[in-house]
Amino acid sequence: MDPKQISKQMFDFNKMAFERSFAAMVVMQDQAEKMFNMWLDQNKWFPEEGKKAMSEWVKTYKKGREDFKSKVEEGYDKIEQYLAPAEK
Repeated sequence: MDPKQISKQMFDFNKMAFERSFAAMVVMQDQAEKMFNMWLDQNKWFPEEGKKAMSEWVKTYKKGREDFKSKVEEGYDKIEQYLAPAEK
């Protein structure tokens, strides 16, 4: 078997594993955010400025998460370009 073909198969598996793991992490984090927001809504004693700070924190976290994903995808694209000639 061609070494580049083996590398391509390993790459495809790694990429798929990352995508699925990342998607599972996003679902889990979104669910935690939803539960926290429900808790905030039910507890009227929590100060408004605290709610705003938590909202900003969540926005920053989501932006960081998406930035991370885009950088990983850029890396996968570069590796895919490198392995592309093996398919010809």
